[in-house]
Amino acid sequence: MKNLCYALILLILFSCKNETKPVENENPETNVPAVKFQHLKSTELYKGEIHRVDSFPSKYIQPRPVDVWLPEDYVDSQKYEVLYMHDGQMLFDAKTTWNKQEWKVDDWASKLMEENKTKDFIVVAIHNIPEIRWQDLFPQKAIDFIDERIKDSLVDIAGKKNIQLNGDNYLKFIVEELKPVIDETYSVSTEREHTFVMGSSMGGLMSMYAVSEYPEIFGGAACLSTHWVGAMPMVNNPYPDAIFKYMEANLPQAGQHKLYFDYGNKTLDEHYPQYAPRVDAILKAKGYTDKDSENLFFEGTDHSENSWNKRLDQPLTFLLDK
Repeated sequence: MKNLCYALILLILFSCKNETKPVENENPETNVPAVKFQHLKSTELYKGEIHRVDSFPSKYIQPRPVDVWLPEDYVDSQKYEVLYMHDGQMLFDAKTTWNKQEWKVDDWASKLMEENKTKDFIVVAIHNIPEIRWQDLFPQKAIDFIDERIKDSLVDIAGKKNIQLNGDNYLKFIVEELKPVIDETYSVSTEREHTFVMGSSMGGLMSMYAVSEYPEIFGGAACLSTHWVGAMPMVNNPYPDAIFKYMEANLPQAGQHKLYFDYGNKTLDEHYPQYAPRVDAILKAKGYTDKDSENLFFEGTDHSENSWNKRLDQPLTFLLDK
């Protein structure tokens, strides 16, 4: 009996050690920094598991947590698509979010893969830092399309002046620092046609910006409830026209990308339907059709994770369909 107790203790210790073992990239032949992802067992998921770096190092942006969601049957012997998502702390577990809502990414991803409606993929979830979220996620070069005479009067989403934008560095973080670590650590396909980006509101703007600034990196973008007003809705708002002029100049021509946009008409989303014709016109001018672009209206939906999680299957199947 004594020997049996010892054996059970050793088994428990060995099992716990395996469950908490960090996943890390240690290839000495690359210049990718060693970053350790810890299995986050406290998150309540529908299926799959979360690996987290609590403070991902960066020379471009303020370090913040990055999560990687892996499907339940993830194996190193196959290659997976990669979906980068903004506002990572809002995606998986409503019990840990500020408003007790979530995107239900793990639910939809698991179901769609099980039903063979999408390719197999992992999700890289970049957390936001609330105090600087707007500065990180605004499409920075759109400011260049605003009349110089009014730039000094611009305010950010909190109504503050002296705007310090960091969207270009945020993208450099993803492309130059985060993606190489993901490519080195996980079994993923690294090419453009297997790499996508998605977000809502300001994250929608940044997803559009990502595919525009790095069309060789991202094969598609999904932009839910895209915040075309740029900051808070205001009279004589200069932001929307600047954003659309940026898109006209920089959104990639059709042929190698997929672009998904959508919007509702309640709460903050009530300000977006007026811009749908402008979005449609830009997509058409760039050569996109309903085969490689969408701009969908969801009647009666508001600006919340509870609205986005009800239609998340739409952008997922659009970007990652088999």
